[in-house]
Amino acid sequence: MTTPPPLTDRAALLRNRARARAAGPALFLHQDSAAEIEERLNEVNRKFTAPAVVSSFAEPWAEILPQARIVPDDEVLALEPGAHDLVIHALALHWANDPVGQLVQCRRALAPDGLMIAVLFGGQTLAELRSVLAEAEARVTGGLSPRVLPMGEIRELGGLLQRAGFALPVADMAARPVSYRDLGHLMADLRAMGEGNALASRRRTPSRRALFAEAARLYAEHFSDGAGRVTATFELVYLTGWVPHESQQKPLRPGSANHSLAAALAQAQKPQK
Repeated sequence: MTTPPPLTDRAALLRNRARARAAGPALFLHQDSAAEIEERLNEVNRKFTAPAVVSSFAEPWAEILPQARIVPDDEVLALEPGAHDLVIHALALHWANDPVGQLVQCRRALAPDGLMIAVLFGGQTLAELRSVLAEAEARVTGGLSPRVLPMGEIRELGGLLQRAGFALPVADMAARPVSYRDLGHLMADLRAMGEGNALASRRRTPSRRALFAEAARLYAEHFSDGAGRVTATFELVYLTGWVPHESQQKPLRPGSANHSLAAALAQAQKPQK
């Protein structure tokens, strides 16, 4: 069996994150995600006493879960089996060479009936940037090279939960449009997030300035917000799953229902006295 080539150059990814931390990282999407997950946890009728967070930017997550163990998103996670009742995989799964393996490790780190929440970028993230870079490169060089990380669609990402063995899987998303001065401002922000190009198949030689000049022109032409700025979309996908436990609700066996749907609908349509 042939092993597929890695998607991510881990050394480049770690360099990008180190540079972001050294220069002062842009963590507003982490902060947004942490606030959303904190709200979701407040709706769960459970007090979590042994949480863990998988993240390379600990600050926003330590604010909502100060008692949590923070571990980096290495290919082998530093999590002990069965040691936690909550694991959050925070804005890193989209870079994983083996996303199912990451989720399996999270499941193994959870006790029975433990909760896992992952947040990652979905397939519509940076759709505008992907479009203008492809068009500009085709015009300037006559070819294409990998510049923006390919990200999964919500249906594909939701399927990862079942493959990893989680019960009660749920996947949902929220689009976060962000306004920027221009393309250069957006790309500077991506570097400050540690989200620069770390694809293993990326071009290793400097690109021509004409490429980015054309991309900036196309961005302003097609994705202006009408106020002299441009818009970039970040799609945040939330994956939620529980470690199986006998106390959890289970779907009925097919064919085991006592009443038919047709009968229920007919009863509902009868006029009430």
